[in-house]
Amino acid sequence: MKQLRIMSVFGTRPEAIKMCPLVRELASRPGIESLCCVTAQHRQMLDAVLEVFSLRPDWDLDIMTPRQTLSGITSKCLLGMDEAIDTLKPDMILVHGDTSTTFAGALSAYYHQVAVGHVEAGLRTYDKYAPFPEEMNRVLTSGIADMHFCPTAGNRENLIREGRTENLFVTGNTVIDALKTTVREDYRFSTEELNLLPYGKKKVILVTCHRRENYGEPMKNIMLALRQIAEERQDVELVYPVHLSPVVREAVDTYLRGAPRVHLIEPLPADEMHNLLARCYLVLTDSGGLQEEAPALGKPVLVLRRETERPEAVTAGTVKLAGVVQDDIVTMAERLICDKDAYEKMARAVNPYGDGNACRRIADAIEWRYGLRPERPADYEA
Repeated sequence: MKQLRIMSVFGTRPEAIKMCPLVRELASRPGIESLCCVTAQHRQMLDAVLEVFSLRPDWDLDIMTPRQTLSGITSKCLLGMDEAIDTLKPDMILVHGDTSTTFAGALSAYYHQVAVGHVEAGLRTYDKYAPFPEEMNRVLTSGIADMHFCPTAGNRENLIREGRTENLFVTGNTVIDALKTTVREDYRFSTEELNLLPYGKKKVILVTCHRRENYGEPMKNIMLALRQIAEERQDVELVYPVHLSPVVREAVDTYLRGAPRVHLIEPLPADEMHNLLARCYLVLTDSGGLQEEAPALGKPVLVLRRETERPEAVTAGTVKLAGVVQDDIVTMAERLICDKDAYEKMARAVNPYGDGNACRRIADAIEWRYGLRPERPADYEA
């Protein structure tokens, strides 16, 4: 019997972290041929994740160029996907989340009349410019998708309100599956500076900031807040793996370079990032994935954005919105540094994003859709 050909398409580091475990899970199913196509929207950071998961793509579009535009990313993805789909002939294409690769991959599949499965479906802020361009990428992808794999019941409800009522599956988030693979107590960092940090003796704060919506004044405010925290608190060490974006690096060099107790390092491979998460005290980030990963490891998260498409974490108490105003960020960070009860309340809150079996549920749902499994898989319940 012919195997079902499922092609996973992704192009950025966060997508790769969340999709590599799924590619491997699909490959373990006898009735499925698991294919992988990368766009390399983020070349260096993507390759580092592929290496961690020992994954070699079946197709590589290699689209990244310096200071690439959104139009350039999308158009090159669309053109490159034509050849990939025509050659590999998948029965279904899986895209993830909300990147330009996600939307272009889904649109290309639609043009070729290939079914689309959307992993991490149903996230919404209902503001098309925040996050930009992610909010519209995921909304448009939902309009194309044939199967929607929602991390939480709330994500499913968003889709139902939009009139999408079929083929909705609550799976948990695949990033929790990834953590089971990468985090180890005996882990030693290849970045020696991380091995020398005074974990336990000082409060190590992990920082990331890179989103386009924060370019300009918001990013300046965030950088100034980070500098103020580092200058005023001798009991903290800030670790900031700096994104490769030239805009981000210029802001970091202007406002953070030379600040005391601030460690500016290169972007980390997935395993190093996850193990740093496991050892740090607190996370300050504008990332989406870290809002899911950190709570799974008992680490409070302050989100450096005005809003989040992950309200479940706010409701659960694992995440708080700190915004992009310098004084607000400093005040909220100070509280978690100084107030043990406030810290413990966030650290011990239950993570709503899964039990590490999301990939299994997604693979089960695909098998069910194509008649390889008799029963619809049960939804994840937090």
